[in-house]
Amino acid sequence: MLSKQRLIRAGVTVFLMAGLAACGSGTGGQGGSGGHGTAGGSGTGKSAGDVRPQSDGVSGLRAGVRHVTKKTARATRPHLVKECEPATKRVKHTKRSGRTKKTWYTTERYQDCHKVRRGTESYRRVVRPERWCVRLDDVNGQAAKDGIWYRVTSATYHTALGKDDHARLHFTPTRTGC
Repeated sequence: MLSKQRLIRAGVTVFLMAGLAACGSGTGGQGGSGGHGTAGGSGTGKSAGDVRPQSDGVSGLRAGVRHVTKKTARATRPHLVKECEPATKRVKHTKRSGRTKKTWYTTERYQDCHKVRRGTESYRRVVRPERWCVRLDDVNGQAAKDGIWYRVTSATYHTALGKDDHARLHFTPTRTGC
């Protein structure tokens, strides 16, 4: 019964975490100026990384592209080893037959396992994830919306990279800002 309650509690926790992750801001990047000597942002006073795209797809004139590489650093963490030792537990058994009830106990053997810290291990920690960005002018046909950065997939970035400056692009961004 106890493990059933744990499963239900774990399921509810996972469901709530997924809901909160979908509703969270998840900025993760910096707005502002960057690559190719051009200023980023839309000049509205808000950071470009704080705003999600309003529509599914955007179109505009290619003003620039930017690839931000992944950055990692060496770090250490405790090295955990699974250690098991034999153990026993007393189990109660009950049998009913009519009005009589018979109870007896047995000893069951099992492996008691737990993780133990044994030294440290080094690994590569991701400090900054890899990002691909495209900058558009005349976003959705509005001349006032110039120089807006959109984070895109690698495939969209490579398509935009092959186009000339001021070529018309239409894509679905993953988020605004770079």
